[in-house]
Amino acid sequence: MNSSQALFEYLQRLADDRLVLGHRISEWCGHGPILEEDIALSNIALDLIGHASSLLEYAGHVEGKNRDADRLAYWRGVREYRNLKMVELPNGDFGFTMARIYLFSTYSRLLYEQLVHSTDGTLRGLSEKALKEVRYHLRHSRNWMLRLGDGTDESHRRIQQSIDDLWMYTGEFFESDEVNDMLSATGIVPDMRDLHKHWEDEVSDTLQQATLSHPDNDQHMATGGRNGIHTEHLGYLLGEMQSLTRMYPEAKW
Repeated sequence: MNSSQALFEYLQRLADDRLVLGHRISEWCGHGPILEEDIALSNIALDLIGHASSLLEYAGHVEGKNRDADRLAYWRGVREYRNLKMVELPNGDFGFTMARIYLFSTYSRLLYEQLVHSTDGTLRGLSEKALKEVRYHLRHSRNWMLRLGDGTDESHRRIQQSIDDLWMYTGEFFESDEVNDMLSATGIVPDMRDLHKHWEDEVSDTLQQATLSHPDNDQHMATGGRNGIHTEHLGYLLGEMQSLTRMYPEAKW
């Protein structure tokens, strides 16, 4: 693997996380518990899909095979996607959705805060723009974590269950492999292992403030998403997401 191939792979990972999660969150449109939250979730979904589009456009340029963002988004199969398993899970209830956005946004903000110093100028610029929006995602979801955790018995029980159910997917955030090692050696991306402690400290503080219990870190952690091994849920999501483009392959959107 050369440096261009590693960068292409890395950009796909960043983009696929945001594309898949953005489409998951968009399923809340028209179903939010209150109008303001319906709008907020729709905006978060649009932000994430926008981040994914920019990253895939750059990935296509790096690949050099005349694949643009749409071609990469809508014409890859399940095994070609490189997203984390957490982002493809069904939405569950409102607490599950907010817990997932919070855990992912905390990781995403820490990552972007390092990528704004990348030696790759394009990735640095994309990260600077995305970071502003990710900080809002984090602030919004953290506020809900506190409200639900320190709210009623029912809200506390549900958000605690959501954190417990999601925790086994958080280890995948910080996995490192040849791609990360090659790019971090040249300062293009950070060493993911360095971010883990900062993420753990920040999440632990939020859980404490929300009167929630910290899940067991020694439990089995899901893995495989970065290598195209996914849950059964991703195929159904991609089937819906890609259906119109594949039905009319010559259409210009």
